[in-house]
Amino acid sequence: MGRSVRRPRAALTAALCLCVTLVVGMVSAVNLAVPRLAAGSLHPSAEAVVWVVDGYVVVFACLLVPAGALADRRGRKGTLLCGMAVFTAGAAVCAAAPHIGVLIAGRMLSGAGAAAVLPTTLALLVDGLADGPRRRAIAVWASMTGLAAVLGNVGGGAALHFGTWRTLFVCLVPLALAALLLAAAVTPVTARHPRPLAPLGSALLTAGFLALLYGMVSGPQAGWGSPVVLGALVVAGVLLAGWARRELRVAEPLLDPRLFARPGVRAGAVGMAALFTGMFGLFYLNGQYLQYAKGYGPLGAGVRLLPMAAALLAGPRCGLWLERGCGRRGTVVVGMVVLAGGLATVSAADAATPYVLYALGAGLTALGCGIATPLLSHVMMAALPVARAGTGSGLQSLARELGSALGIAVTGTITTAVFTARLPAALAGPGRPTTVAAAEARTTDGRVREAVVAAFTGGLHTATLVLAAGVVGAALVVARWMPGEERESRGDAKGR
Repeated sequence: MGRSVRRPRAALTAALCLCVTLVVGMVSAVNLAVPRLAAGSLHPSAEAVVWVVDGYVVVFACLLVPAGALADRRGRKGTLLCGMAVFTAGAAVCAAAPHIGVLIAGRMLSGAGAAAVLPTTLALLVDGLADGPRRRAIAVWASMTGLAAVLGNVGGGAALHFGTWRTLFVCLVPLALAALLLAAAVTPVTARHPRPLAPLGSALLTAGFLALLYGMVSGPQAGWGSPVVLGALVVAGVLLAGWARRELRVAEPLLDPRLFARPGVRAGAVGMAALFTGMFGLFYLNGQYLQYAKGYGPLGAGVRLLPMAAALLAGPRCGLWLERGCGRRGTVVVGMVVLAGGLATVSAADAATPYVLYALGAGLTALGCGIATPLLSHVMMAALPVARAGTGSGLQSLARELGSALGIAVTGTITTAVFTARLPAALAGPGRPTTVAAAEARTTDGRVREAVVAAFTGGLHTATLVLAAGVVGAALVVARWMPGEERESRGDAKGR
């Protein structure tokens, strides 16, 4: 009997982890394709390249909470399968995209599908589990979301090694279809929780976050005082205020704003957003640094990021060991400081830096994320009753993806600003290139090319130091807000 129970649970875990690997891995896989894309026939600007990566993450983030709520109300299995189908369709659009705008649209379509997949996988994984197995399942899922980003680098590198950036999306389609069929075969049908779908609340929340992220992504390029950016931020404020007001008045809110009155929820949201800002900011730079500065091919670059996978796997075990001596709050803060230290180590990298030093910095970044993420995930999931597990996992996934989108946007815009400011005189002036690939295409002078790479690593230096400082600041906030374990247990009991 025990063996028959374990077998379906193992198959379910494998299927859900495959879905998570694909939807999370496509962020880092596309990061590795940036040099090929920038030098390809679509001729994207630096801003367009950022949107190819961030368009997926922005839509992903904006739809997470509505998708989690939809899964609670209309069935988690059906929501998961529909999400994988939309994700696959978006990949097919990207593979055939004739223009950069179509490529961005395809990425956004895939992001909409991914939003239905990620929170639903966690809700299905923890369904019906007692507290101990539930914590272990959350740790597996949280580790998988970080590990998937590294696996995306290796898989993306392999696809790019044998073809163009389009090959990446061509290879993704059959993998996504296989994950869809496997999930359909092994995922159980769970109970529905019949409550209103709250379409107005979903629309206000989604539109508000979309406007906010648009303003944050466009600000460094268009100027923070530009009408477009100010208008987007004002619209975001109005929409999110309208959402909060409505949610406080309805009997069945989509996401009760009162949840953020709990210190554990606030600490978890800020902590995970900061961790993934740092992690995905580094992911945006990894492939470019290893290809532009170190001269590795896409596959070589992906393989050289495997130490991050090992560190992510070791992180949760280190976290359990640290928790015995430091407590939950202390362990989370240690993890965030380790991540910031890794970013600071990476900031020293240039073309002459040994790979081992860069791998050390990237590994420390991943280790810090692996230490802190499972504990923060548990704090947030424990704050909601089981009936709203989809909404709860959507909330924590929202924090992660908002952090990821912000990390990509901040890193991309800072790197581009420093890069263009430090271009050699031969390439400076009106119409100057905004990507390394475009700059290298305009010259055959070896010394000018070296100066182009130095300009890029200067941008990397500034961006990673900014990320590290932000993570340290967030760690101080988390240390203040995160409740002790006894206090958290009393709060959870009351919430339930």
